[in-house]
Amino acid sequence: MPIDSKIDDLYRGPLSDFVSARNALAKSLSGDEAKAVKALAKPTVVPWAVNQVYWHARAAYDRVMKSGEKVRKAQIAALEGRSADVRAANEAHRQAIADAVGEAQRLSASAGSAPSPDALSRTFEALSLASEPPEAPGRLTEALQPAGFEALAGVKPQPGAIFSFRPRESPRPQAAPAARGGKSGRDQEKQSRAEAQREAREREKAAAAAREHQAAVKKAEAAVARAEAAEQQARAVWDKAHDALLEARRALAAAKSS
Repeated sequence: MPIDSKIDDLYRGPLSDFVSARNALAKSLSGDEAKAVKALAKPTVVPWAVNQVYWHARAAYDRVMKSGEKVRKAQIAALEGRSADVRAANEAHRQAIADAVGEAQRLSASAGSAPSPDALSRTFEALSLASEPPEAPGRLTEALQPAGFEALAGVKPQPGAIFSFRPRESPRPQAAPAARGGKSGRDQEKQSRAEAQREAREREKAAAAAREHQAAVKKAEAAVARAEAAEQQARAVWDKAHDALLEARRALAAAKSS
């Protein structure tokens, strides 16, 4: 079986078996392949549940990814001043995420896990709206947070364009039309730009908080990896000592019987 298929099996299988299965696979390999397998990170429960949807409910996973791509294209079109049905795209995406979360909970429950539905929803959303996947499909290791405006780097918004990249959020109420003899359309345009800038700042703040959270998760995972390595070392020493003890006992028994 190709090494990629064996690695896929690690992420497809039960979360509780990941470390032992990874270590067993690494022992069956040598050189760079063994090192690469040993370095594979164990998923936390939320990304593991998302992986299960990819492996065992692919239709639901594909619907989320396709609807997310449609949302992204519609949002970019709206931001650039082109015609796009953002509302319909968001509605379809919300339903696809809800279906995928339901599948993730069902698959997790059968394995005795209960990941947070909100965390699942955010991860499916972020994964489906990303311009590039953060990790190989089916091998996600970290829960994700939806990106802010940085996800649309290079897009030039038209004046007055209001953008929301979070499909779960309710749209902001439209401003009431200016009364006759009151403020001009220029004032409304200025208000729209101010609202878009305020939303951009809020998303940048949320993105910074998400980056801090992910850094903390990576730090904790590194600590787990170090502890696992130490455990493996200790187990190897114990195995060697145990083998020496058994050999000594056999020698003693042989000496007594001679």
